[in-house]
Amino acid sequence: MPWFSIEGDALTEAQIQSAVDRLLTEARTRINKDLKRVLLLPPDLTRAHSGAGKITELLYKALPDAHVLVIPTLGQHVPHTEAENKWMFGDIPHELILPHDWRNGVTHIGTIPASLVKETTQGAADWEIPVDLNSVLMDQQWDLIINVGHVVPHEVLGFANHNKNYFIGLGGKETICASHIAAAVYGIENNLGCLITPLRATYNWAEENLLKHLPDVYLQIVMQRDANNKLVTSGIFVGDDLDTYLQAARKSREQNITVFDKPIKKVVAVMQADEFRATWVANKAVYRTRMAIADGGELLIIAPGVERFGEQPEVDALIRKYGYKGTPRTLSLYKTEADMQEIPHGVAHLIHGSSEDRFTITYAPGHLSKEEIEQVGYNYADCAEMQKRYDPAVMKEGWNTMPDGEEVFYISTPSAGLWATAEKLHNPNRLDYGKNL
Repeated sequence: MPWFSIEGDALTEAQIQSAVDRLLTEARTRINKDLKRVLLLPPDLTRAHSGAGKITELLYKALPDAHVLVIPTLGQHVPHTEAENKWMFGDIPHELILPHDWRNGVTHIGTIPASLVKETTQGAADWEIPVDLNSVLMDQQWDLIINVGHVVPHEVLGFANHNKNYFIGLGGKETICASHIAAAVYGIENNLGCLITPLRATYNWAEENLLKHLPDVYLQIVMQRDANNKLVTSGIFVGDDLDTYLQAARKSREQNITVFDKPIKKVVAVMQADEFRATWVANKAVYRTRMAIADGGELLIIAPGVERFGEQPEVDALIRKYGYKGTPRTLSLYKTEADMQEIPHGVAHLIHGSSEDRFTITYAPGHLSKEEIEQVGYNYADCAEMQKRYDPAVMKEGWNTMPDGEEVFYISTPSAGLWATAEKLHNPNRLDYGKNL
């Protein structure tokens, strides 16, 4: 069970500070009374809206006598600039914030057996997952490791955070690649909103068998929208076990999933320019709304910050070459194309980002051309024109009727939730290993 939790309609700054103070008090009792070396593991800037950066800063300031390092759990995302670190983590000195190097900065600690992957995915995937994690995490001695994260519906692990911080956020290339393609072939719509997906079940095994020695604790954040449609913190769950995650995920499931009786014809989603600069991350708009959109419907993504497709040059090239053109085509090519086989996580992304020809995806990027967008299989719209028509200052969260009579469902922060029809969300064929826990 969690060490403690704090819940409310909108937690105050004082309540959040008290959670930080109590976590450290409990950690000194439960883990190590002498906190000389502390490692903080927050999310990267794509989760900036969660307030995790501010909580990380509060933790740093509450440990004035300790040597504290911070590693944003980037996975394979682009490392932060000094300005981005300042924006997200406030007064934490830049030199104490280390970029995760997913290629060259990891240590091999073990393997998730192929037999377990095959069992949990019901045969969809049958390969082992090498576990390579950040070398600063694994090779240095720590008195306390604090994982700070936002629990929200997620396309690979059902809900984000908890041990995702380790195996994806601080994972190496082999770990990330084997994991993402396993989740993709199992099916994105079989993962979204499930408490424990097949991949998370394998991570739970790996945490229990490979990371048990770490002196760690999780601070899990849950958010909801208040009466003014502002994202506010509604829960903080602190602990070192699976139940800490499950309690946070159940609260997120209650507050962050919007369920519809019938599918939506048109969704307009906005991806913030200061957080989303590649379709790799901006495609959360596709992932989080796909279970709500009608056959023949449309998803319009307004993404003024998007300037590229991938987070690395080789992934960007892969997306430009093959596009988001459906699972059957992508998996068929994956069997024969060497560049695909070299970066399976990119192949998984191509699968996740396709509508499977069921609905139209229209992109309005700030810095990609019509030709570039259409080349990868999406429709194009002019960003300035779409921002004028669907003005964020005028649009309200949810249903809107435009002056010409068009009905659209508007989502200002797709990364903060999941939208689905009851039929798809409660499909009895969706396997959730956490259902009875």
